[in-house]
Amino acid sequence: MATIERFEDIEAWRDTRALVKRVYELTGDGVFARDFVLRDQIRRAAMSIMSNVAEGLERGSPKDFVRFLYMAKGSAGEVRSQLYAAADLRYVSEERSMELRTIVESISRRIAAFIRYLTPDA
Repeated sequence: MATIERFEDIEAWRDTRALVKRVYELTGDGVFARDFVLRDQIRRAAMSIMSNVAEGLERGSPKDFVRFLYMAKGSAGEVRSQLYAAADLRYVSEERSMELRTIVESISRRIAAFIRYLTPDA
């Protein structure tokens, strides 16, 4: 794998950028928009995935990068959990929730693979 110099070149970051847009669209209308707690929490968690990938790379230390990737992976789990809650509360259809959870799972797998690549001896 070539050296990555820009966080914009990381697939997980690009995928999360698209996810953030979808999360904001999902939470911007209807009853979801009025549940300020869940709306704000899922938005922050989605942004956290993207931001932690970017911040980790920009710190310039492989050890820091891995630590921030773990935080990004944790935020991905948070988004998935909140999507279950949104479906349970009928803010979103089960199908839409599942569609977005599948995207988040893919992002989480990419991050996990990147962590394994960066820590081959762990």
